[in-house]
Amino acid sequence: MTRLMPLASLLAAALLASAAPPLHAADSNEKAARYYEDALARYQKKDIAGAIVQLKNALQINKAMLPVQVLLGKSLLANSDPVGAEVAFNEALRLGVSRVEIIVPLAQALLDQGKHAQLIESRQFESSGLTAEVQQQLLLIKAQAFGDLGQTPKALKALEEARALTPQAPEPWLAEVPLRIKVRQFAEASAALERAAKLGPPGADLYFQRASLLHVQAKLGDALSAYDKTLQLQPDHVEAALARIGVYVDLGRDKEAGSELAALLARYPSEPRALYLKALQAERTGDRSTAKAALAQVTNLMDPVPLDFLRYRPQLLLLAGLAHYGQGALGKAKPYLEAAQRAQGPSPIAKLLAQVYLEDRAPDKAIEVLESYLRSAPGDANALTLLASIHTSQGRHAKATNLMREALATKDDPAFRTVLGLSLLRGGRTGDAVSSLEQSFKADPKQTYAGAALVTLYLREGQKAKAVATAEAMVRKAPRNPSILVLQGTALSRTGDAKGARQAFETALKLSPGLAEAELGLARLDVGARAYEAAGNRLQAMYKADEKNIDVLLELANLAEMQNRSADAERWLLKADDNASVNDLRPGLAQVHTRLRFKNYPQALEASRRLLSKAPEDPDVLALHARVQLLNGDVQGARSTLSGASRRAGVVVPSLLTIAELQMQARDTAGANYSVEKVLSVEPNSVRGQALMTGVEIQQGELAKAERRANHLAQANPKQAVGFHLLADIALAKRQPGAAMEPLKRAHQLEPTSLSLLRLFSVQQSVEGVRAAVQSAEAWLKQRPRDGQVLRAVGDAHVRNKALEAAVKAYERALAADSNDAEAMNSLASVLLVQRNPRSIVLAQRAVQLDPNNPMYLDTLGWSEFQLGQSERSLPMLRDARLRNPGNAEIRWHLGAVLAKLGRVADARVELEVAAASKQDKASAEQARALLLTLK
Repeated sequence: MTRLMPLASLLAAALLASAAPPLHAADSNEKAARYYEDALARYQKKDIAGAIVQLKNALQINKAMLPVQVLLGKSLLANSDPVGAEVAFNEALRLGVSRVEIIVPLAQALLDQGKHAQLIESRQFESSGLTAEVQQQLLLIKAQAFGDLGQTPKALKALEEARALTPQAPEPWLAEVPLRIKVRQFAEASAALERAAKLGPPGADLYFQRASLLHVQAKLGDALSAYDKTLQLQPDHVEAALARIGVYVDLGRDKEAGSELAALLARYPSEPRALYLKALQAERTGDRSTAKAALAQVTNLMDPVPLDFLRYRPQLLLLAGLAHYGQGALGKAKPYLEAAQRAQGPSPIAKLLAQVYLEDRAPDKAIEVLESYLRSAPGDANALTLLASIHTSQGRHAKATNLMREALATKDDPAFRTVLGLSLLRGGRTGDAVSSLEQSFKADPKQTYAGAALVTLYLREGQKAKAVATAEAMVRKAPRNPSILVLQGTALSRTGDAKGARQAFETALKLSPGLAEAELGLARLDVGARAYEAAGNRLQAMYKADEKNIDVLLELANLAEMQNRSADAERWLLKADDNASVNDLRPGLAQVHTRLRFKNYPQALEASRRLLSKAPEDPDVLALHARVQLLNGDVQGARSTLSGASRRAGVVVPSLLTIAELQMQARDTAGANYSVEKVLSVEPNSVRGQALMTGVEIQQGELAKAERRANHLAQANPKQAVGFHLLADIALAKRQPGAAMEPLKRAHQLEPTSLSLLRLFSVQQSVEGVRAAVQSAEAWLKQRPRDGQVLRAVGDAHVRNKALEAAVKAYERALAADSNDAEAMNSLASVLLVQRNPRSIVLAQRAVQLDPNNPMYLDTLGWSEFQLGQSERSLPMLRDARLRNPGNAEIRWHLGAVLAKLGRVADARVELEVAAASKQDKASAEQARALLLTLK
């Protein structure tokens, strides 16, 4: 529920000054929070090393502090440790940070490591769901990645997208300049510079890019002036300082070059480019020992750096290659020069590389690299001479379906029909597949593939009697086949015949002792009967026999989840994923579903991204990813994912129905219409498909058409609730809640569920009032007193009606029914806080213990601490909540209020300004604006 906290003065003395102190002992966490606050202050003062020390101190106390991991990632990135930064950012994602908060520095960390493919291809770095500012920053990094890969058109497209987001920003124009320079499009680079100059006051970056363009055009005097201006504006601009020294060398101004080089090395003694320039200068003066020592320093610095880090930095690759070449270590020079050649394309590097290949006794490679270079530089005499000498020394010189139909035209063989049915099934034509498989199995019950496929299909479609009959027919033909007995046991267990299923599994084990499928069937029966100890013993014995059996690991995870042991479930799933083949998606699917069941939505998103990287074309995986995106609030991202899923699903009806339902949730009416039309083209009488099409017509405003379809559904299926629910939806769309009451009552009579009751309860409140609605709910609760969903809904209704005492009683009843109902706990804590009841903090703490990743629960606890006068204690919780849900105005208002109370006015203003701009949460925006007026 939304908390009712319009308190008049946020900066007044603590409202509950006389309340009892908090009941939790959090000394260690408070110490960790103090380390974090000190680290934040150091980071803001650019004391990066000090910040890292304090952040690591905090992690020694509590590794799960989300704000610490985020700031550590940023600090490590600033400290030139992209590997450590990536680890910290990924840990923050695992802990539930909002992607908006870390996606740009994480992208930069990957770019700095040379992980360009991951940056470009991973769905983690999609722009959907991000703010315009973050999207632009991400696109600029992607443009650089595309440029490094030599994919200039894609880089330019990324920059165009960035410009469209923020047309007045000069950064995308400046980012275009090095791209144009790289492909020698100097006029376009100059035009981009001019556009950037018109959009803002000229800064160091503008002058540096101008200098770079002039430098590459050999306009050294003008380039020198531009480098001078860059360094005037930003004296610590290392790139400009190095380039200016290079210009001095080119102009023969050795004294100035030497002076500046000495100053640069005094400041940055381990800068490899400066050391190489030192080697060049020493060699020009005949000081071979100094040159050799400088080259050794370069290679000592470069060799420990993984080659992947340098892969897209041709300047550094060439530097390392030249340094090794200069020391006569041609074997060590080779990988650097090869990488530089790949990054740079055909260039004079080829001549050095050819020499290395000759030394390596690979003349064919030397010829290849030289010929490639000479196609772009046909007049290079040195390359031509070298190539000629090398040549002299070498003495140089969807059918399966069509096939089965054709086969069946010549002979009606059951085996052909089995293959045809299976191919139709894979193509999504379920109805035709079942028909073909049934014909095959009827003609020859020994067609076990056809029979097994039919059992699976019947179970999936809810035709349990047919599934059992088919399995039993197979057993009659092969009574000593343990695999068929396992299939029979599976079918019987799905129909609720646990005794028959157990007998089938045990018979299979007698025929084949140790048969894993039969053992697993028995373990599942034990889990279903809540005989957890027996199930655990059986599964542990199987695990000891084969620690890499994926099915066993998945069942162990399922058992842990049934016992509410989320950490153990996660451990088993990770082990299953580690041992699964690339094409086995089950561990990944189970991990996503488990995290969803435990409401760990950010972690579920991380798991679904990993799963999607394994099966990017699988429509069911795409649909699951979209569902997780919706639960994380990324509606635009979900729409995009579902669009791709629908295209890839072909005419596979179950997949399309799931996709269409999710598209309806994402309000993508056109997309849902497309998916449902494909369903109805294959199965025009699908009740679920017709219901979805009715929903599409409602969203499209075609209410008359929708009403005709809904009436037809209700008449054709009078014992199902679906048609009546749709008639109620149409009445509500017409803004006639009274007319919705009768069909909702009828639907609830036909299918009396909590969901149907809650739909009726919601409408009844607006038509007959809260009291009448509550009476209906209470009648339901007399029969089902432990229905937490309905109890929470009653409590929420009382809150809206400002009957806080009644709300407290409803939430208390929900907790009496389920002491671990975190949602009821959080709602009760919020109401008690309004009533100034210090018990609110105990409940808020318990809710956070049950669901530590829920930002609203963290916010309730943090805000309760603040109201109890514990501002220092509330701060880390509110920071955590804000990182998990930065778009929530209420959380940002609360965090701003606490920061203001602590005298952190600048930080408070940042949070409050975001909250004040909210259009969705007007109450929080108003409170934030009021507080902003009090800040100085």
